Amino acid sequence: MRRTPSISSISSISPRSKNRRRRAPARAALVAALVVLSTAAPWSIATAQRQLPGFSEVVDVRVVNVEVVVTDRQGNRVGGLSREDFELIVDGQPVPIDYFSEIAERRVVDDGPATQVAGVPALGGDQSLVTNYLVFVDDSFATAQDRNRVLDRIQDQLAALPARDRVAAVAFDGRKLDLLQTWSSDRAELAAAFAEAKRRPTFGEQRLAELRTNDSQRIDRRDLDLILLERIQAQGGQEPERPVFRTRLDPIEIDFNNRLTNQLDRSVLAAVSALRSFAGPSGRKAMILLSGGWPYSPAEYTISGFSVTPAELAGAAGDPTIRGREEIFARLTDTANLLGYTLYPVDLAGQDRDDGLADASQSRGDFERFGPAAGAGPPVPARELQVHASLEFLADETGGRPLINFERDDALIEAIRDTRSFYWLGFTPQRSENDARHEIEVRVKRDGLRVRSRAGYVDLSRDAELDMMVESALLFGDPPSTKPLRLEFGRPRRAGLGKVSVPLEVGIPMDEITLLQNAGRYVNELEIRITVMDEKTGNRSETSFDTIPISGERPPAPGMLFWYETDLQLRRKDHRIVVAVYDPLTGAILSSSGDVGR
Repeated sequence: MRRTPSISSISSISPRSKNRRRRAPARAALVAALVVLSTAAPWSIATAQRQLPGFSEVVDVRVVNVEVVVTDRQGNRVGGLSREDFELIVDGQPVPIDYFSEIAERRVVDDGPATQVAGVPALGGDQSLVTNYLVFVDDSFATAQDRNRVLDRIQDQLAALPARDRVAAVAFDGRKLDLLQTWSSDRAELAAAFAEAKRRPTFGEQRLAELRTNDSQRIDRRDLDLILLERIQAQGGQEPERPVFRTRLDPIEIDFNNRLTNQLDRSVLAAVSALRSFAGPSGRKAMILLSGGWPYSPAEYTISGFSVTPAELAGAAGDPTIRGREEIFARLTDTANLLGYTLYPVDLAGQDRDDGLADASQSRGDFERFGPAAGAGPPVPARELQVHASLEFLADETGGRPLINFERDDALIEAIRDTRSFYWLGFTPQRSENDARHEIEVRVKRDGLRVRSRAGYVDLSRDAELDMMVESALLFGDPPSTKPLRLEFGRPRRAGLGKVSVPLEVGIPMDEITLLQNAGRYVNELEIRITVMDEKTGNRSETSFDTIPISGERPPAPGMLFWYETDLQLRRKDHRIVVAVYDPLTGAILSSSGDVGR
């Protein structure tokens, strides 16, 4: 391994292998690997007083924006309301409305002075509000037929996009998030991006095969139970007492539930990464989410079908050993609300126009259907209801609309219509940065009017922000707002059965960080985070954290690198490594990623 002078040369030039203080390594259990972190800094620990301003490279939420749609009992939009017609409630308590604007047909209605909303560009004359539509395509759950039908319609609807509005597109294959098109108003450029999206492979058929295998195994188990029961009865034995409902899944169901939950986690994280990577545009922001079929409750989805009662479904959903349904999707809605995005989730599978039911050849394994109330129309498959529930949750939490069944054909048109007129309220929250969730309710003081808006926001801590940024980089490459680190991987060494130890050196450009003078020395204490992802399965480690105290007698020379050393203990697989360094004095983030083969 080569020797390179470190920042210790501030006081004296020496190779980093000498006079090096090494603390006991910090260890973190990983899903697909084990990361071992240790510092390689030969300086005394800095004791400078740290100031933590707002994040410059991370999301800094100084104002919470709330887009509000008001309708009458017939569903017609209601305009002409003033600030005094609204009441804003946060955690059950009224708060002042610091910012207020009415947007009518994409133009700001003048409401006097001090009505400018944070994040909305100043508009004048005939200039209209820009709306940004981020299209997220989840190829890991979609089938090509369903996905391409919706993408064809979106291509056709680009002609209706207002001239100044912009569209961006990303796609996720279950492991990697790919950029299809950055923000653009060029219709031909966007059409080409969606044509490329239609050529990508999909994995929805694989999800269906996994579901059918699960159902087949459950049928086999049911048949075996019936055979055993018949034998007991034939021998004059007493039939075993059966519980009214189950409170836990059996091993076959747990295995499928865990696999499905893992897949949902990766897709939701990919959508979160997409939002964060496109956090910056001014104006209205909306995500058109082509999810491909995310069940709201993996446990209920797992056991839906033959001879399952509502009581059993409720018992499975309440299994204390599995994760709650809203926990899976809350990360996405929290991020959307934090960044000011409205979600428009699309039901890719929809329903067949001829008979109102899904094609049996594309069935997701239902053996029974839940009948609706009398006169409400044909019955709907239980698993389709699960997909609808997730779409409704994502839309309701962020103030959007779920585009279910036939509305999938008008996904872009409906998003354009829904964002053309609304009220924009804003308030300044009391920040504690403690990851607490806060509920938002908007009330209209006039009778007979209905309100739709985002349901809350999360007061994210700095650590949570940075962890999310590192996880996003795993899927989407290095964040565009960060500056790069230099990553150098050494030769792998055997580290036990099926494992290797890979030396990693992280070169931190000293030109990109800030040092404070304290007691005659130049000091800072950086934070470093490292995350590992299995390239084949998409499983990722917990983000490991360490601090890097820096203290020198003189400022670093231009172009100097500080070197941090660590060992990665990995399984013999292909991995993606993401490293991020945070400067708490300025909020700057330096990040890079690299691949390590087996």
